[in-house]
Amino acid sequence: MEVGAFSLFVVLCLLTSSASAEFSAKVGVNFGQLGNNLPTTERSVELIKSLQAERVKIYDADPKILTALRNTDIQVSIMVPNEIIIDISTNQTLADQWVHTNLVPFYPDTKIRYLLVGNEIISSTTKPTWLALVPAMRKIKNALRTHRIHKVKVGTPSAMDVLQSSFPPSNGSFRSDIAGPIMKPMLQFLNRTKSFFFVDVYPYFAWANDPNNINLDYTLFQSRNITYTDPNTGLTYTNLFDQMIDALVFAMKRLGYPDIRIFIAETGWPNGGDFDQIGANIYNAATYNRNVVKKLTAKPPVGTPARPGSVLPAFIFALYNENRKPGQGTERHFGLLYPSGKNIYPIDLSGETPLSEYAPLPAPENNNPYKGKIWCVVAKEAMRGNKTELAAALSYACSQGNKTCAAIQPGGICSRPDSLVRRASFAFSSYWAQLKKAGGSCYFNGLAVQTNKDPSMGCYGLFKGE
Repeated sequence: MEVGAFSLFVVLCLLTSSASAEFSAKVGVNFGQLGNNLPTTERSVELIKSLQAERVKIYDADPKILTALRNTDIQVSIMVPNEIIIDISTNQTLADQWVHTNLVPFYPDTKIRYLLVGNEIISSTTKPTWLALVPAMRKIKNALRTHRIHKVKVGTPSAMDVLQSSFPPSNGSFRSDIAGPIMKPMLQFLNRTKSFFFVDVYPYFAWANDPNNINLDYTLFQSRNITYTDPNTGLTYTNLFDQMIDALVFAMKRLGYPDIRIFIAETGWPNGGDFDQIGANIYNAATYNRNVVKKLTAKPPVGTPARPGSVLPAFIFALYNENRKPGQGTERHFGLLYPSGKNIYPIDLSGETPLSEYAPLPAPENNNPYKGKIWCVVAKEAMRGNKTELAAALSYACSQGNKTCAAIQPGGICSRPDSLVRRASFAFSSYWAQLKKAGGSCYFNGLAVQTNKDPSMGCYGLFKGE
């Protein structure tokens, strides 16, 4: 081999080695903190290690967590809060200050590798913040350069609802209201800075919204003979996850950016939920998460039909079941661990444990729609908690809907017995029965819970069960 050729060979080997180091086959985990019963930060870091997680993503820049992760080999992703994106987008000094305060004191001892600007901005904020997003990303990147920090990639996680079309995958396209003003400049920024398109991918929700037409085994990576062939490309799919990723690939290609790398910012499956939430159980959660880890850690990488052999770095959602997450019950049941630190089901995020070595899982009990009645009542924990908070929730429920609490008002046919808990349970159930289809949830800041046991007593037979 000639010297020039040998030098080129060495450079290529170094580049390959560097890429392998950046994209270790292990999977990371999202560390949310919306719970009032979670372990200490130090204990949480030990639990992250026990899962063999390569990376951890937090939804802020909590100094306690960043300190606890110091001198570990865990790559870290931190986040600029949604609330300050507009301010940062027009103020380089503010961006510099944010990086100086939240990143510099911990770097490089804490291996911060990703700095995400906001979380699902297009899904969770209004248009002024959408338009501020890319300018804020630029300001944050400039701040990193000012501090001579070059190993941290800047991005922002998007939900799949940024797509206007996703089926078949080759028809993938961004929504018309954001494609030009937001997505194209974002892709230009990601391409120029060699960063990633961070995306939250949840086949669970796609399946749960259409279980009659989407096969569950196909969604869980369990299908043996179920495939889908894209009529435009001839690419054949064996699971829904790949379809969703490739729809994004084609959407980026349609805007002129076919090669931007994809990073799975969140994916997972709920281990429980409300009675009316189909398929949220331990069996499906373990099956999906173990199989997606197996796919993502395969050696050599398998990629997707549109990008065969590509590496998909990823974070599984989430470390814990978080009891203070708002919304439907599934939101509080995406954890790999209970707040006690106990595994909800065993899982190895390195992908090194063969699937055959795991013990049998409990049989799924809700893979078909629930047929019975459901009530929304005061949770047991709330019965012993803050009465002022419960009274405020009761007042809120009664202020919504059409005569939601008429029956428990003074002189109403259910105004006795005058128990705060019973009156609140009546109000919660009445509110939920009226407003569920419009987006109302049985949550009330953690004070309410669903039940399939009729809570009626006497007059409370008027409870409306859904």
